[in-house]
Amino acid sequence: PPTSGVSPPTSGAPPPASGASLPSGHLQYSQFGHGDVQNGIPASTAPMQRPPASQPFLPGSAPTPVSQMSMFQQYSVPPAGVQQLNNHMAGMTIGSSTASAPPPAGLGYGPPTSVPPVSERFSVTGSGLYTPYTASQGPPPTSVSQGPPLAQSSFPGQPVSAQRLPTQVPGFPPPPSSAGIGPSSYPPTTGVPRPPTMSGPPLPGQTVAGPPTSQRNHISSPPPPGPMSGPHSGPPMSGLHGPPPPTHPPQPGYQMQQNGSFEQVRGPQPNYGGAYPGAPNYGSQPGPPPKRLDPDSIPSPIQVIEDDRSNRGSEPFVTGVRGQVPPLVTTNFLVKDQGNASPRYIRCTSYNIPCTSDMAKQSQVPLAAVIKPLATLPPEETLPYLVDHGESGPVRCNRCKAYMCPFMQFIEGGRRFQCCFCSCVTEVPPHYFQHLDHTGKRVDFYDRPELSLGSYEFLATVDYCKNNKFPSPPAFIFMIDVSYNAVKSGLVRLICEELKSLLDYLPREGNMEESAVRVGFVTYNKVLHFYNVKSSLAQPQMMVVSDVADMFVPLLDGFLVNVNESRTVIASLLDQIPEMFADTRETETVFAPVIQAGLEALKVTECAGKLFIFHTSLPIAEAPGKLKNRDDRKLINTDKEKILFQPQTSFYNNLAKDCVAQGCCVDLFLFPNQYLDVATLGVVTYQTGGSIYKYAYFQLETDQDRFLNDLRRDVQKEVGFDAVMRVRTSTGIRATDFFGAFYMSNTTDVEMAGLDCDKTITVEFKHDDKLSEDNGALLQCALLYTSCAGQRRLRIHNLSLNCCTQLADLYRNCETDTLINYLAKYAYRGVLSSPVKTVRDALINQCAQILACYRKNCASPSSAGQLILPECMKLLPVYLNCVLKSDVLQPGPEVTTDDRTYIRQLVTSMDVAETNVFFYPRLLPLTKADVDSDSLPAAIRNSEERLSKGDIYLLENGLNIFVWVGVNVQQGLIQNLFGVSSFGQISKALSALPVLENPFSKKVRSIIDMLQVQRSRYMKLIIVKQEDKLEMLFKHFLVEDKSLNGGASYVDFLCHMHKEIRQLLS
Repeated sequence: PPTSGVSPPTSGAPPPASGASLPSGHLQYSQFGHGDVQNGIPASTAPMQRPPASQPFLPGSAPTPVSQMSMFQQYSVPPAGVQQLNNHMAGMTIGSSTASAPPPAGLGYGPPTSVPPVSERFSVTGSGLYTPYTASQGPPPTSVSQGPPLAQSSFPGQPVSAQRLPTQVPGFPPPPSSAGIGPSSYPPTTGVPRPPTMSGPPLPGQTVAGPPTSQRNHISSPPPPGPMSGPHSGPPMSGLHGPPPPTHPPQPGYQMQQNGSFEQVRGPQPNYGGAYPGAPNYGSQPGPPPKRLDPDSIPSPIQVIEDDRSNRGSEPFVTGVRGQVPPLVTTNFLVKDQGNASPRYIRCTSYNIPCTSDMAKQSQVPLAAVIKPLATLPPEETLPYLVDHGESGPVRCNRCKAYMCPFMQFIEGGRRFQCCFCSCVTEVPPHYFQHLDHTGKRVDFYDRPELSLGSYEFLATVDYCKNNKFPSPPAFIFMIDVSYNAVKSGLVRLICEELKSLLDYLPREGNMEESAVRVGFVTYNKVLHFYNVKSSLAQPQMMVVSDVADMFVPLLDGFLVNVNESRTVIASLLDQIPEMFADTRETETVFAPVIQAGLEALKVTECAGKLFIFHTSLPIAEAPGKLKNRDDRKLINTDKEKILFQPQTSFYNNLAKDCVAQGCCVDLFLFPNQYLDVATLGVVTYQTGGSIYKYAYFQLETDQDRFLNDLRRDVQKEVGFDAVMRVRTSTGIRATDFFGAFYMSNTTDVEMAGLDCDKTITVEFKHDDKLSEDNGALLQCALLYTSCAGQRRLRIHNLSLNCCTQLADLYRNCETDTLINYLAKYAYRGVLSSPVKTVRDALINQCAQILACYRKNCASPSSAGQLILPECMKLLPVYLNCVLKSDVLQPGPEVTTDDRTYIRQLVTSMDVAETNVFFYPRLLPLTKADVDSDSLPAAIRNSEERLSKGDIYLLENGLNIFVWVGVNVQQGLIQNLFGVSSFGQISKALSALPVLENPFSKKVRSIIDMLQVQRSRYMKLIIVKQEDKLEMLFKHFLVEDKSLNGGASYVDFLCHMHKEIRQLLS
């Protein structure tokens, strides 16, 4: 594959200083042995129940440990592109005979990597971990194992002996942080590459004068460990590639540089002083004509993902230490809760936040957390324990009302506790009193989840319930459009058939025999039909409400029923509905009255619940909430484009508010054949915490599997009803902004009629005071909700973060995937109020500010020609470019307004794993799959130049799965996979691969099944033959390439980003 020859992973584990786990074989968790760290709750825990609600929904449907990722895009087309960046980039040739390998993957942190270059100045960068700070690196962090930067011209007098720098060989994990010594055979840390012939004074403290003969400056495989010379013989190199070996001088244009910076080479720059003393001036040497920047020499997402998997996938992630950056979302790892919430519940943009607002503003790194309160855990991990404190309820701080958690400090022999959020001292209630041990910890520490774990649940008392009475179990109401299109397409019959069996799988609490959820049925076109399915009836009864302007529910008794009691009547109804409407000629539909009817039914019954609405057309019939077709492609790229994303009437906003007040969540299944106005129809779904599913041009043979799988999962998944979430923070920061599918009536409470296991709420924090490095910062997310059995509960997630006074520490502890998740949501909300171009420009500017601040404050002086990226943010440019090229921000000619609105709403609730694969799809070479193993073939980069005509590839983005077949694929492979004898006979209409009894067919189908299970929506399978017109759609997802509608390629965007950064710095 094109990625061969790549340097081995060099990113090691997270900085030991911050307490993160190291790869197996290194420091095996011994660092968790200190202080408060526990091993979780012993098996003999006190009498606590396991929260039944949190059971996985269905045999076989439990998600993989990767948090379920869903990306949902019914793309019907390629999107539009970045405003021509190209003219500038065309002139920026990036020459170089150097690096042929993609840079190493970074962990989620570590010192900077930089985009590879070669240049007048040679700066070495570490491998993604703590490594000496040289030309491209930040100032010394305040935490362990790092001293001031290696002496360079800018720090002439610092002795190296003052440093304890772990050395590290590319491809090997770093030594423990206490050691400053380790095997290494690096070239010297002179600030420049020295050809062996060159004699220049060594930098202070340096003992080596030139690179060891065994190692050229151009590393493409890890050097063997060699003897040390002096305390350390030089900073470790990043797995990027060093400057070219002296045998061929660098050429003009952009060049790869050791530390992964890349740089336009020329003579000394006016504002940057000359080269270091003794440095040869490479810039002026002649060379071969400039070449384009080699895509293999710029940071590769595939490499970063692979390195993190190999470095961090084998050991559990133990949450006992403050401010640890978790493994990437693409890494399969187990979590052991020892006091901080699992990254499956909360991920942050940075795990080390600036102490002051000035520093935060300077860096422009948004401080945000992506919270998924009801996330599904893999079977090997323990569900949150349910704690019952009886009638007195959970213990809370008197002042800020934070809930008891592991960070509360017990004082005065355990009689009082000091709040970790607001410092207020509260009396411990007598029933909760317990003595302290010699370390000041309660002796029942291990027996109480709320004292030893990051996530747990409390049983809520009646004070936490509406109108001070315990809730009834929720209800599900199925509301089926029976207009002409729905009946003719076979949809109505399909839904009725499926519901007969699906009703046996309603969600239920752990040990319950049957679900407590009651069900009801409505059909509608221009009028509504309600059905009485009371168990005592021989046949269901239908009642029609034709006055849709004043909606009411015509029956009380017999509308919402228990499935088991009314089984025969329900079965009879579901048989009759398709027959009753078989000859309908009614094409018009209403929509708002349908929601009103469901809402009224829940009000009358005094319960929360969910409406499942199956709808096919724009509601143009006379009724409240009637809509008109306002689609107008001429508005694209104008200042009025934002109107397309806004609802056309405020009617639905008011209806949504009423739904939230009642706990009425709306899930919407749309089957449009034309414009439907998702921006307006989706308002209620969006504000009640519901989900939208869209099946454009629905056809039974190709779409039924996808629809039925989505419906099954939607009905069965864990949901909390009537939910309110509040995020508390320790003094110094506060939650200021929220993104997701919810409603807010004040500035602090996120209200959701329903919250399921796939939904996230993204919270942004701002400073309101100074933070201290000693205390760090704390978050507590409290979710009050009603379980599917009608039990009122509180789910609590706690997380502690580090605080820093050095920007380098901030940049070393960022999580790029979470940052992209936040930036995409921020941008997607921005299109509601600003022109799309303004939103795109703001994104590019913020990214440039983040990287320019790093360059200015954390990287040592080097030429302006270099682009230097922090190690844990080296994928920020490639991922940000994917967001800019997405259909919401840059639509292609065939992308409909409804598609864009649909995607905009989906992304707003996505978790980090979902946005990761949605913006940078996964591309797998199926022909390279090992049919004898369970593993997936190694992914390749998203670019057409990586595809070979003789192979078959699979691309998934959480919404679609494409299988691309090259024109020269061997006939045998085509026969084995498609059951036909030639390329020409492959049918593009397949919605599933044929089931053939041969190893290749079985392997490919098992890969597809594995991917489907990982995603929260069932992905549509699309077969693409090379050189066919559908190939344009497929190429739209090859996100490293230039897009048809003007989106920049990764290489071009990187050059553009560099130009922006240089403008900011000048």
